[in-house]
Amino acid sequence: MGLELVIFIVAILFGIFLYWRESNSNKAYRFLNKMVNTIELQMTEDNPKGFIYKQTFIPRLIFVVSMVLLVSLVLQFVTPLNIFGSFNGLSVISSIAVGTLIGTYLASFVIKSSEILEEKSDSLGDLVSDTVEKGKDIIEDFTKGEEQHSAPQGKKSNMPEEKETKSARQRLKDKGLM
Repeated sequence: MGLELVIFIVAILFGIFLYWRESNSNKAYRFLNKMVNTIELQMTEDNPKGFIYKQTFIPRLIFVVSMVLLVSLVLQFVTPLNIFGSFNGLSVISSIAVGTLIGTYLASFVIKSSEILEEKSDSLGDLVSDTVEKGKDIIEDFTKGEEQHSAPQGKKSNMPEEKETKSARQRLKDKGLM
């Protein structure tokens, strides 16, 4: 289990490396595109798409799994390793494929977030200062609310207020009934 975990982490790093290399240059994908497609169907020069970079899930999955299987087949027949002969070998192959896919998506997230931060870096200072001002306003509102609530409570006392008690005759005279 320990070796599989190490292989899985290395596969994640390999996926990050693949995505990063393809985000910088997609020469292999362009070469394959020129070999396979006619001139009308070839990709344009400014298209950054690659085997992994800017691809949807299914083409990315197909590329990663086929690459892992191709390397496994070469190792099976060139070296004395019997990769396909045991469950452990198949488990390692699947760990490598899944780790590489996870690594490509992690790299995609990091690259996209860094691009967004570069775009928003100028307005980031304004955003932080606006947030601080709003926070100060909210704190002031809370403190004003506490003062308003505490003022009526301070006036109240436990002693009952002494009212002028009028007689029944006086109350009737006030109402105009007498």
